Amino acid sequence: MGKRYRETLEELQVELTRLQRGLRSSGKRLLVIFEGRDTAGKGGTIKAISERLDTRGCRIVALPRPSDAEATQWYFQRYVAHLPNAGELVLFDRSWYNRAVVEPAMGFCDQNQYEAFLQAVPAFEKLLVDDGIILLKYWLAVDQAEQEQRFAERASDPLKRWKLSPVDLQARHKYAEMGRLRDVMIERTHSDRTPWFVADFNDQKRGRINLIRHLLLQVPMPDESAPRVKLPRLKGKPGKEHVTRQACRVPDTY
Repeated sequence: MGKRYRETLEELQVELTRLQRGLRSSGKRLLVIFEGRDTAGKGGTIKAISERLDTRGCRIVALPRPSDAEATQWYFQRYVAHLPNAGELVLFDRSWYNRAVVEPAMGFCDQNQYEAFLQAVPAFEKLLVDDGIILLKYWLAVDQAEQEQRFAERASDPLKRWKLSPVDLQARHKYAEMGRLRDVMIERTHSDRTPWFVADFNDQKRGRINLIRHLLLQVPMPDESAPRVKLPRLKGKPGKEHVTRQACRVPDTY
């Protein structure tokens, strides 16, 4: 699957660059929310979408826990600052939906805050889409046995160990509770204009391909392929770098 996956992903990434050009030329705003289980593959999917795009028109938002000041604000306030501008694609690695699943499961909000959030979300998201923002919401699903394998891999790999937070370790024991909260979240916040889409991520590569294909189908754009460019010949010999000696040099140690 490795070669086929890489070739398919590259084809989809070409389509994503066309999507980005379409957003720019039309001024449309696209917001994609990624929610799901720990280890489901949110970060890898966001990387696959964004790595070939122009970073000036694509932003990734992964907010830390609220500061003391932010905790006193209207709940949605810190997210509003990161909504897309005209022609922009914004990818939320988790979002305001923390209050629907993670926070109640881990005791980070009370019942009143939880219920107030579920009541407010439909109206909040209606404001976004009424103003022209294209909003896509994805839940990345993974079975607990597969999730445990990925936790073990992270625990044994020093390059992935940073992904294991104390909250992640506690959440391992709340798989069923988080599933129940997820279903309530979807039932209370799914609508024709702001639907939830569930993607099977037990196989992460297959899940990425399916999700990206689905995303592209939700936002049809005219074919705006990058025009071919013919580089004219340089006049004279190619120049060489002669940087002032005032600057410090990076040693060649490779």
